[in-house]
Amino acid sequence: MPQFEAAETAALLTPVAAADALAGVLRAGLDPETCPQRSALPVPGGGELLLMPAAAGEYAGVKIAGVAPGNPALGLPRITGSYLLLDAPTLRPLALFDGSALTALRTPAVSALALRYLAPTGRALRLVLFGSGPQAYGHLEAVLHVRELAGVVVVGRTPDAARKLAEHAGALGVPARTGTPADVAEADLVLCCTTAREPLFDGRLVAPGATVVAVGSHEPDARETDTALVRRAAVYVESRAAALREAGDLLVPEAEGAIGPGHINGTLSDLVAGRMPAAGEQGCPQLFKSVGMAWEDLAVAVAMYRAAGGTTGRGSSAT
Repeated sequence: MPQFEAAETAALLTPVAAADALAGVLRAGLDPETCPQRSALPVPGGGELLLMPAAAGEYAGVKIAGVAPGNPALGLPRITGSYLLLDAPTLRPLALFDGSALTALRTPAVSALALRYLAPTGRALRLVLFGSGPQAYGHLEAVLHVRELAGVVVVGRTPDAARKLAEHAGALGVPARTGTPADVAEADLVLCCTTAREPLFDGRLVAPGATVVAVGSHEPDARETDTALVRRAAVYVESRAAALREAGDLLVPEAEGAIGPGHINGTLSDLVAGRMPAAGEQGCPQLFKSVGMAWEDLAVAVAMYRAAGGTTGRGSSAT
């Protein structure tokens, strides 16, 4: 069974190819609403162990991921883990991928897929990017594959880290600087890639027609966006069931009585199937809230396995 370390895992697919893989399984009929929910186990010391299984077509897989908030201070990644890909009919192990690298590719790919349908078109866009860790870097690369950027403003807790990301964006040919949360007022796109547990900016400042993506939390009491934005926005999610279990960005406003469960306008499946209005037609901000789901890991792992030359041995393809 081949084993792929972090660098090898990251090199197997581009964000565009990963987004195409996600779109492909949705078009083939996979229903994210039926995806098993993640299991979470608190670990002494403040960490969390996550178990995320999925099965579709000729493949099955499971991600075992660790979330260790104290790791960055030790020079270690906050997200750890492994992904085991299996042949579904026989449950024979096919490949083992680095789980952190898979997550660092999968999450931006999910956002990129949503942005294909939600982000404004026809002009270069102004991006405000919250965060300066691996997900922020991954999201910057993914966005550059789906939209032209006029400029990037990086907002981070650590000035040096934010400055390094801005310099990285500049090296990619995009004018960039560091900024403050108030910069969302001039943004066409706002990407939230942080570990924040409280809102990052005033949602009243976000312009109608702007698109906000929030990926940083899968906990019902943590959020990156505020009630003001959620109340104003057309809201899209990966799955209604998953969002109503885990998306604090929506569950906190609901607990406050500001919105109801029906406030979700549509899902990623709706967008891919063309069942939703085109970007900008609704005259309000658009919010895509991602919590991360096991079907996404499976879809990307299968695409990586195929890119590496792997097959199930029966000549058939997976959903």
